[in-house]
Amino acid sequence: MEQPVILIAEDEHIVGLDLSDTMTEAGYEVEGPYDDLPSAMLAFQKRRPDLAILDIRLHDTVVYPFAEKLIAEDVPVIFHSGHLPLAEVSDRFPDALALAKPCPPGDIITHVQLTLKPDGAQDEEEPVLAGRDIETA
Repeated sequence: MEQPVILIAEDEHIVGLDLSDTMTEAGYEVEGPYDDLPSAMLAFQKRRPDLAILDIRLHDTVVYPFAEKLIAEDVPVIFHSGHLPLAEVSDRFPDALALAKPCPPGDIITHVQLTLKPDGAQDEEEPVLAGRDIETA
């Protein structure tokens, strides 16, 4: 069985490498981390991932249009951000998860595993906010 592919878009270098290492150690194949939107979009065009972990802003560029494209192509999205406008994300992406930085690696792995259930079924729950509490923007 092939490893699921996780696309990571994160503009904070250390956070991107940490996410990449976490996903690799959990048995996933990683595309990225990409620190800008054009690179992440190009990677998606070349190879469809099984899931994407996206920072909401990549160098002041909001990733919402990219997230919409991923979701339209049936690629689940997990937002991972320190500046998480939860109400906005919940309204715009009701099926996406939202994890606040810093989020413990074990929590990220758990959310990825739940999102990539073998039967492909998504829980019909409200979006999840994990990690530390942050103010909405």
